[in-house]
Amino acid sequence: MKHSKWMLTLVILSLLLAVSLSTAVAQDAPLKVVLVVNGVLGDKSFFDSAQRGVDRALDEFDIEVNSIELGIDPANWETGLDDAMADTESYDILIAGTFQMIDFMAKRAHLYPDKTYMFFDAPMPYEDTAVCVEGCKNVYSVLYAQNEGSFLAGVYAAAMTASGIEGTDEGAVIGAVGGQDIPVINDFIVGYEQGACLVNAESQVLVQYAGSWNDPARGKEIALAMYEQGADIVFQVAGGTGVGVFEAAEEQGHFAIGVDSDQATIIQDTNPEQAARILTSMLKNVDNSLYRGIDLFIQGELPVGTAEVLGIAEGGVGLAYNDIYTESTPQEVQNLITAVEAAVIDGAITVNTVFGAEDEVAKVGQGCAAMPAVEFDLEKAMMGS
Repeated sequence: MKHSKWMLTLVILSLLLAVSLSTAVAQDAPLKVVLVVNGVLGDKSFFDSAQRGVDRALDEFDIEVNSIELGIDPANWETGLDDAMADTESYDILIAGTFQMIDFMAKRAHLYPDKTYMFFDAPMPYEDTAVCVEGCKNVYSVLYAQNEGSFLAGVYAAAMTASGIEGTDEGAVIGAVGGQDIPVINDFIVGYEQGACLVNAESQVLVQYAGSWNDPARGKEIALAMYEQGADIVFQVAGGTGVGVFEAAEEQGHFAIGVDSDQATIIQDTNPEQAARILTSMLKNVDNSLYRGIDLFIQGELPVGTAEVLGIAEGGVGLAYNDIYTESTPQEVQNLITAVEAAVIDGAITVNTVFGAEDEVAKVGQGCAAMPAVEFDLEKAMMGS
């Protein structure tokens, strides 16, 4: 009897030791992170920013990173994400993004409750259990107030087109090229239009959608037409298609505003003439947000089951203040951007958005007369006082 009790105790101790050792191995092993891109890397914009974020985490934390490119054909996206999520031995955290992928992740996350998912640039519909099975409680969403960053871009474009620098004229025409006519892109554009109207109530914003994210020839065609119509500056919100906007700006001696990444700096060494035409970029700091999310996970503080919105105040969006910006931008325009940025952060200016309550939703092309009244002293701001 004593022998049996001793054997039972030995077995229990062995099992406890095995559990302890396996836990130690799990804790000591590198954190495995998978980034799933519903497109291709190399866009020098949105997806490359996401890659920079996980690469930075790779440099600073004990993690392993694997990136999966699903290609530009949407027909491959759901099956590609399904395969990646099902390969549970390959990751502890799986990261994906863009509104096209919401339903694909939402209906599968509950199948892997011991895994953590990060979703960027769109919110999980946590309250809609028809889409978010079991409430997507193991999914963290991070969004960016692209309307705020684009508001700065609109202020900048309108101020620069009136600045008199070579490559601009006295007209109040600027442009914006969107990848697709979808809510997130329109959120950029309504902010851009509102910013332009703050500077000049006569602003005319030309808007056209390319219908593609990876067609530089189409982007160039649209931008050339906008420059023909009097636009001095064109804001590209079209991923890889926007590379054609830069080509058109260089060819015509006009200007462009990049998106998501600091697109001038990326090409400054290889194509300085074209880079000089990209006066700034509206930064959607996907890189910072993914790095931050991984860091929070490691600290045990990632708020899974919720969505966060990062705006100007949180460093989620903003303009690129590089050497080209500094050298090309008159001091009074730099002063204006600084003042407008502060006004948005302080809440003195509320930026239009296509998201939110139905009676508050802005629409592209409403014109300056439809913009909300804002108390803002433009001349004082440009003087830097």
